[in-house]
Amino acid sequence: MELLANTSRPKKLKDIIGQESLTGKDGILTNLIKNKRLFSMILWGKPGTGKTSIALALVEELGLSYRMLNATINNKSDFDIVIEEAKMNGEMILIMDEIHRLNKDKQDLLLPYVESGLITLIGLTTSNPYYSINPAIRSRVQIFELKDLSTEDIMKGLKRSSKSLEGISINNDSLKYIASISNGDFRSAMNTLEMAYYISKDKKITLDLLKKIDDKPVLYTDKNGNGHYELLSAFQKSIRGSDVDAAIYYLALLLEIGDLDSLFRRMTVIAYEDIGLANPGIGPKVHAAVEAVKMLGIDEGRIPLSVVVSEMALSPKSNSAYMAIDLALSDIRKGNIGDIPEVIKGHSLKYRYPHDYPPNYWVDETYLPDNLKNRKYYTPKNNSYEKNLYKIDRERRNKR
Repeated sequence: MELLANTSRPKKLKDIIGQESLTGKDGILTNLIKNKRLFSMILWGKPGTGKTSIALALVEELGLSYRMLNATINNKSDFDIVIEEAKMNGEMILIMDEIHRLNKDKQDLLLPYVESGLITLIGLTTSNPYYSINPAIRSRVQIFELKDLSTEDIMKGLKRSSKSLEGISINNDSLKYIASISNGDFRSAMNTLEMAYYISKDKKITLDLLKKIDDKPVLYTDKNGNGHYELLSAFQKSIRGSDVDAAIYYLALLLEIGDLDSLFRRMTVIAYEDIGLANPGIGPKVHAAVEAVKMLGIDEGRIPLSVVVSEMALSPKSNSAYMAIDLALSDIRKGNIGDIPEVIKGHSLKYRYPHDYPPNYWVDETYLPDNLKNRKYYTPKNNSYEKNLYKIDRERRNKR
């Protein structure tokens, strides 16, 4: 018997929940449908955000022939069959799950046909394609990131899908509970709904019944359904504000929810955005704690996480490097760009190699373009590490 998540899958883009920028009235993919065109693309997002549903809705609305493969399960002969079908039909849409796991043999097989347009590739992945997918694939596709689904989005989808379960009785509180414990994964929410339906006595789904299936605490209780983001925000602001007790409390909430991916990403951001050069060793420590959790599991992994989060909260803070790169990006995006000085171009014979100039290993040279040569992007903050770096830099320059 097919699962509810499959039988109630949307047939049209307009029925996809969330993802308004892609599938809404004036969404990017909606306009592709209107113009009856499809290009190779990668849909990137967390589990249960609608990647497969969007891919299938695209091909079905356009009435196109397609095949669906998985980069880890299907072998080279399966790919050969798709290519032969494409040659016979003149074109073929290939929906490929787990595209980030596509090995070199399969890439070499597909690339020329994707490039020629014989095969239109729709890749699906939960991994960041800018890091996990071969540049040769990336250069031939458009990449679309799917946003996390809110509690409100998931409740909307559950209400629609529940109509296909005959005689079901479920109220808003129960729907909200299912949505709240799904961590933004609509497929997981659908599976919980279906299981509750089939284990209930009179097809009546209550909170008590749901808590027997999954008793995670309901933490996403804000009226706009954005509680998960508010929780991550509270976690970051507590660390930024150097409140170690609040940081540990919000860490505990995040651990209870079990959304480790969001926690790990946010910790990495905090290490470089909020602590930065005030404690430059914190980034590697965060990475080591994350790896320890992967090795130990969440029960024992809570210990290294609590250690590093405590240090992050107690650490001095600096956003100097973060502000510096944003200032430089602002200049570039405004067109404030100049020519690279001749002396540091690759062919220059006038370049002076600083390592050849002891004792300070520094030469008085202009590295910024002429129109930006007096521009200051980096301003040190008042912490011991940056003050020491800045002192060394000043001494070096004063001895020129």
